[in-house]
Amino acid sequence: MWKSERVLAVSLFAIALMGACRGTANVNSNANAEAIRPMRIVTDDLGRRVTVPTKVTRVVSLAPNLTESIFAVGAGDRLVGVTTFCNYPEQAKAIAKIGDTMNPNMESIVALKPDIVFVSTASQIENFTRTLEANGIAVYVMNPTSLEGVFKNLKQLGGVFGTVETADKLSDDLQRRVKAVSEKTANPTRVTRIFVQISKEPLFTIGKESFLTSILKDVNAESVTANVETAYPKLSKETASALNPEVIILSESDDNLEPNDVFKNSPAIKNKRVFKVNADLLSRPGPRLVDALEQIAKDLHPEKFK
Repeated sequence: MWKSERVLAVSLFAIALMGACRGTANVNSNANAEAIRPMRIVTDDLGRRVTVPTKVTRVVSLAPNLTESIFAVGAGDRLVGVTTFCNYPEQAKAIAKIGDTMNPNMESIVALKPDIVFVSTASQIENFTRTLEANGIAVYVMNPTSLEGVFKNLKQLGGVFGTVETADKLSDDLQRRVKAVSEKTANPTRVTRIFVQISKEPLFTIGKESFLTSILKDVNAESVTANVETAYPKLSKETASALNPEVIILSESDDNLEPNDVFKNSPAIKNKRVFKVNADLLSRPGPRLVDALEQIAKDLHPEKFK
């Protein structure tokens, strides 16, 4: 997941070509259908006013965290298309695949006739909104940058799908779990300094703009790279060697099973405080991010979770 998210380039030429090949009959047909279909306006994370059907029945998700969130609020049966990375819950594996997060197949999406396409970043929307909207397909951006953003998005999805009660209950339950973790790990005199290793070679970590930097505060910890610009910076060995983290958290994947050698003299290695968290839990700002938070809390403070 992490490797794909570092590939931010999308083929604009291919998208433009597909858009140019669309016939006007399809656009007119969708326009006529919408003229008699009850519609409403909702607001996405960019503050965009998006016109959607009163009853949303067919949607496409272009990010694993959004797929998980849609299932979590009780609307998984409305998903008709997801990315190749959308592997949770198990039911997501059986849904039609429309490419990866940054390189979706536009023709496949249009053929599925979704009411809404959910995207996770502004960069995605800039690339293909016109093509989708020309085919009568709404684009809704959800870009949570913290746990509070995740809870807000769940409530937004409840409103879009008409599953408000389920979404509100889920959001409230998740917030209670976060509060419980924060209370157990609170210590006004001690903050644990953590390095989150996203990949070993090259050495990537989390920076100022990452939602993971935010959630560490909920376990009375802080990232040693919290002030580094961007969300997932690549560090030089010289920079990393000066960090001296007390704890190292590995985003567990096949190529990231141990700390980079640059940390061999750090307190984290000397005191054997290296922990692994499933990469999907750490990389997806959705409901299971709370699972990751609880695991980190238990690793840091095992005595408080007996």
